[in-house]
Amino acid sequence: MEVNSFTYLKDYEVNRKTMSILPVTIKNRKFSKVMETDGEYLVAMKPTDIVERSCRYFGSSLKGRQEGTRELMGVTHKAPIIVEATSMIYLFPTASPTKSDCAWISHTYVVKHSSDGSEKTMVTFSNDKSILLPISEGSFENQLYRTSHLRTIMSTRIDQREYRKQFVLSPPNYSQHKPIVNDM
Repeated sequence: MEVNSFTYLKDYEVNRKTMSILPVTIKNRKFSKVMETDGEYLVAMKPTDIVERSCRYFGSSLKGRQEGTRELMGVTHKAPIIVEATSMIYLFPTASPTKSDCAWISHTYVVKHSSDGSEKTMVTFSNDKSILLPISEGSFENQLYRTSHLRTIMSTRIDQREYRKQFVLSPPNYSQHKPIVNDM
């Protein structure tokens, strides 16, 4: 059902197209405005509940993903998370996930951010959509950099694993090398 350019959903899982999950209050009820690359949805769930559901969909939990981030990089507060590594789905919270004003942002789609002159940050995504978030530009940048660091750690580990797997499956053939003979 399409009303006011939003499609209304009962529930939602984060996917490759998810750009942001924003808290919305309508008649004293908490909902989420989900922005994807090609559409927007109003979901009858709180943002952190969507993230929890999505982590469980991919075989973990929000707490498990936060603990994973802590193990990888030592971050304990407002930790960015890997929702699903093979699809490269990484999110970061704009506030403590326990707070009702916490939004979740996909690192992948952020192309620009700037202060609005107060404690708010204007974020522009790769599809030219923008949102104004109640977070200082410094805090937003910190969250963006933390998520970038988490992605780098995971990419490096995946690359190393692939290299080792390739070496095990196709070890070098040393018999093809000619022996070095010293004729002196």
